[in-house]
Amino acid sequence: MANTYSQIYIHVVFAVKYRHSLISEKWKIELCKYITGIVKGNGQKLIIVNGVADHMHILLRLKPECTLSNLVRDIKSDSSLWINTQYYKPGYFRWQNGFGAFSVDQSRLKSVIKYIENQEQHHAAKRFRQECLELLVRYEIEYNAEYVFDEFSK
Repeated sequence: MANTYSQIYIHVVFAVKYRHSLISEKWKIELCKYITGIVKGNGQKLIIVNGVADHMHILLRLKPECTLSNLVRDIKSDSSLWINTQYYKPGYFRWQNGFGAFSVDQSRLKSVIKYIENQEQHHAAKRFRQECLELLVRYEIEYNAEYVFDEFSK
């Protein structure tokens, strides 16, 4: 092939530091728009972004030349700076170290979009910790439960 053709969909999940419930409904929509701008500014296609008070989900189409870890680094650092300068006043907003990234097959795209759209309803019955561990199991990712989450400072 003379050109590069790809269709790489990635579901990215990351949490607020210590999983504190700091993302306010008052500015969550603006945060989603800001994250959309970061993804587009990095030359990638955002499919959907949504979250709840303690974490965010992003589904994006990734170009082969993009390094996922650099993109997520930019999303987290730029959005936390934006949150701290625009909205969050009680202290310093930070995202938890690391992130989850899961490949999505074209045949599952609609169900993942619906899953991300319905985060509020989903988390009325399930906490983030349980959701995250279930994703790791579903995608057969080896992990040490001791190191999956940043724990509260003692």
